[in-house]
This record gives sequence, structure tokens and C-alpha cells, in this order.
Amino acid sequence: MQSSAAHHVLVTRSAEETRELGRHLGGCLLAGGFVALTGDLGSGKTVLVQGIAEGLGCTGDVSSPSFVIVNQYRGRVPIYHVDLYRVTDPRSLEDLGYREFFYGDGVALVEWADRVPDLLPADRLDVSLELVAADERRITIAARGALHAAALRAALSRGRRVEGTEGRADTHD
Repeated sequence: MQSSAAHHVLVTRSAEETRELGRHLGGCLLAGGFVALTGDLGSGKTVLVQGIAEGLGCTGDVSSPSFVIVNQYRGRVPIYHVDLYRVTDPRSLEDLGYREFFYGDGVALVEWADRVPDLLPADRLDVSLELVAADERRITIAARGALHAAALRAALSRGRRVEGTEGRADTHD
């Protein structure tokens, strides 16, 4: 997903580090938050979503809604976990009432968001995950809009060291 916004590149070296990054992000997201996730199968999207949900106060199990498309969880705000892997026609989301969870009062966490670029809100976090090695992920996060820029700044300040002018960050010192 292309973004003209400043971006941060982080490297996680375990599923727990990916989940921890998610917890930091989730702890800073507000109602109306939207996270557009992209990456190949096995890149860690669902693990990151699990952490975001934890950061939003969800205590239940979070699993990929591949066959049902949307799972809703309880947190400090409603959490809508959307998996668009099986969506072949963006118009099919109309029947699901996508506007309620894309533009509602909760936080939308949308895997395979690049399948519906014209439906995404302008103010959002774009998160791209890339599998570098068996346990290593390169995660690029770009904030679009003021709401998400503030959330990303706050999340990165929660125990993450930010380096360089491009906003490069690494989970290890």
C-alpha cells in the first residue's frame, strides 16, 4: 500500500515481539481508528492484530475471520477484525454493511486491505508486514491523517527506540 506519509520501519524477531508492537499500537488507538494491514500469508498480520486487540483491552481469543470476513470483539471500544483474503469483489462488502465497521465508533483492523483501496478511510494506519526470516518481520507503518499520526507517535514512544530521519525503528538495542 503506497503512502505519501512519513513511515517507520520496525523489525520484530519473534511472534511475541510482533504481538508487543500490536499492544503498543492498540493502547494508543481511539474510536474511529483504522488499521489497514497488508502482507503475504504467514507474514504476521493476525499476530499483530492479536496484540492490537490486547492493547485495546480485549481479553478473549482473537482469530482470523477468513471464512466469516468479520469478527467483533469487546475492548474499551468495539473492535472489528476484518479479513478480506476471500473477497474478490469489493461490492460484496456492501451486503456486510462495511461502513459500520470501517467508519463506525470502534477500531477496524483490516487484513488484506489492499483488496479494497477505494473503500479505505483517508485517516488510517497503513501497516505492511514482510517475512524476512523464519521469525523476523519487517513492519512498515505509515500514518495518514492527524488521528493516526498522533496514535503512531504515542505508540512508538512506548518503549521503542526510533532512529534516523526516515523514522526507522528497531525492536532491539
